[in-house]
Amino acid sequence: MGTVDAQTVVAELTELADPTRAEHSARFFKTGPGQYGEGDVFMGLTVPNVRAVARRYRDLPRADIDDLLNSPLHEVRLCGVVILTEQFKKLTSTPARIDAFDYYVGAVQAGCINNWDLIDVSAPTFGTLLVDQGRITSSNASGERRLRKLAVAESMWERRLAVLLTFAFIRVNQFEPTLAIADLLLADRQDLMHKAVGWMLREVGKRDADVLRAYLAAHIRELPRTTLRYAIEKFDELERKAWLAR
Repeated sequence: MGTVDAQTVVAELTELADPTRAEHSARFFKTGPGQYGEGDVFMGLTVPNVRAVARRYRDLPRADIDDLLNSPLHEVRLCGVVILTEQFKKLTSTPARIDAFDYYVGAVQAGCINNWDLIDVSAPTFGTLLVDQGRITSSNASGERRLRKLAVAESMWERRLAVLLTFAFIRVNQFEPTLAIADLLLADRQDLMHKAVGWMLREVGKRDADVLRAYLAAHIRELPRTTLRYAIEKFDELERKAWLAR
């Protein structure tokens, strides 16, 4: 295959670029002035296209992943995120997993992982580190402290990261981290955050509807309408109408 580096990956992605799709993506991801994705540049690739390229270069060195994550092109950053996530899945030693987790969070804080699709495709996987640390120590306290710090950050992407990381806890039927972070985000003014919190609450409800009902009852006056609608999506029509009427 010859020399494999970030430029090789970018070249493959560029060959798949579709200008028409790029225009649609720019509108869909709100790249206009004052919008959440302001200034982001799209190439016009589908997610399956990006994943296929990422699979071919899943052993890319960290330095080259760094180059991908610092690209101005959205799909190049997405490819870097997918590669990093796939590498994390294969790690077995705790120090290596912590290093990868810290690098990932740092990329979010640095503004490299800076849109909802980049967060959503990766955070649930990286959240497994916090779950595993809780198993080792018999306490999720340190993980929850880290989640809380992200949840109150100025950056919306850090806040979205906080709640999406809790998906890993939901998947093992540990709901308290999600509910605790939801508490911190109820007053968030961003619609993207309302949707993210509602989504995670819905995932809680899919595993234990009574836990979700109890949370909704306790916070019904505080819940943004969008959060509530997302959270109750799996309830039957009569129950949805009852919650919305409250």
